[in-house]
Amino acid sequence: MSPRFACACLVLAVSAAALPLGLPAQTAGAASVQVQLGDLLFAEARYAEARDAYERATGADDRRLAVRAGAGVVLSLLRTGEFGAAADAAAAFRQTHPADALTAAVHGDALWSSGLFEEAETAYAEAMRLDAAEPRAHHGRGRSLAATGQLERAQADVQEALRLNPREPEFHHTLGAIYERMHRFDQAAASLGSYLNLLPNRERSMKAAWARAEIRFLESFAGRRPLEIDAPPPGGIWTVPIRIERDKVWVRGKVNGGVQEFVLDTGAEQTVISRDVARRRSIAPITYMQSAGVGHIGLRGLQVGRIDQLEFGALKVRNVPCLIKNPPLGGLPGREPESFSPLALGLSMRVDYAKRQLEMGRALPPASYQHELPMRMHRLAMVRGTINGSLPATFVVDTGGEVISISDATAGLIQPAAPFRRIPLKVYGTSGWDKEAFLMPNVDLEFNRIRFTGIPVVVLNLRAPSALLGFQLGGIVGHKFLSRYRVTIDMERSLVGLEGE
Repeated sequence: MSPRFACACLVLAVSAAALPLGLPAQTAGAASVQVQLGDLLFAEARYAEARDAYERATGADDRRLAVRAGAGVVLSLLRTGEFGAAADAAAAFRQTHPADALTAAVHGDALWSSGLFEEAETAYAEAMRLDAAEPRAHHGRGRSLAATGQLERAQADVQEALRLNPREPEFHHTLGAIYERMHRFDQAAASLGSYLNLLPNRERSMKAAWARAEIRFLESFAGRRPLEIDAPPPGGIWTVPIRIERDKVWVRGKVNGGVQEFVLDTGAEQTVISRDVARRRSIAPITYMQSAGVGHIGLRGLQVGRIDQLEFGALKVRNVPCLIKNPPLGGLPGREPESFSPLALGLSMRVDYAKRQLEMGRALPPASYQHELPMRMHRLAMVRGTINGSLPATFVVDTGGEVISISDATAGLIQPAAPFRRIPLKVYGTSGWDKEAFLMPNVDLEFNRIRFTGIPVVVLNLRAPSALLGFQLGGIVGHKFLSRYRVTIDMERSLVGLEGE
């Protein structure tokens, strides 16, 4: 049993209990001192201390100071990856100050960090209604637009956020990510450079380290057009055969002219190759980046490089970013396979498990779907599910994975109908053996009108991937769920379409 899951950036997470908002009322002078102290500590990346200072000012008589303090508490919790605590604090904050735009925008950020994207979008819209010049609302709406593939509008919104508040590092980071998805690597590098320049001198987070490495990587494409794809065949669709073996979809391609087998893996943010393939195909490493995935290692440093030409049938792509699995992972039951995701190339895809074929294109022909699941693309493709009838959760759509799984954080929120025996499992992922994995029986799970009743699900440690993505992952859906359908992942329409069963 080996779910696949790989990305290439990281924010360290620390768990803590939510702090209650609404301490006894304070004079404006005392509260102002605490807010100023919080701002200074926040600017020095001393987020836990900043949170405490802001907390002491949340009972201020002055509404403006109380709002600033409450926002500071939530944002400090988000900076340290305390997503659940941030969501609780933001909900209390908004109840106390329901008519404030900053309150609504910060609540949107906390909802986003919980993987509740639709609710976050509603909060950002409310913030914009209350004050169209609230920069955090523009940033949140831009990030949401990017997740639904509306990159030009997303760019405009985040640029407006920067016009209103040009010294917020997070806004520059988001703009850089949008430019990278638009394949405008020079502008992406410049935005990430601005992000780094605005960070406190003592900021040593993995996110900052990732940004430095990413800038070096992006600048290595100078004079090259990233992800340059040849003209498509008539009809605009590339079709290649696939084979299914050991609950994985395999597709044959070429790396710099050499034949190579890949796992079709939408749980990988980039094309992934082994150290041996990189050496054989003359792919030089450019820098190292942190990755995170399922497994006891959690964080894993990998090399990144550039494939000169990647081919799948008639599809030819030049200047392809790739992860190189070096150093290789030991202790696995087999070698780590190469991984390929059309989504990493900016292409939509349709995999027909029955006909054993994969279709790829910038726009796919319409189909009559039995089920349509709204999708968010934030580094990986994700859909929303509901657990036991009431608990919403975000799931990665992972064609390279095998089972339906939920995170240990999500499992901790489930109230089982009856006591159950915790059955340990041996699960291998991109970061090794997940020693905490176990089987949870009798779980109800829904995806729109697709319902599973009383099924067993695998519980995985997804803390490192969640921190990497910046929000709490609910779980992963893999081969055993997807292979019952003809699966379309439509980047243009931002949906996962399922046909047949």
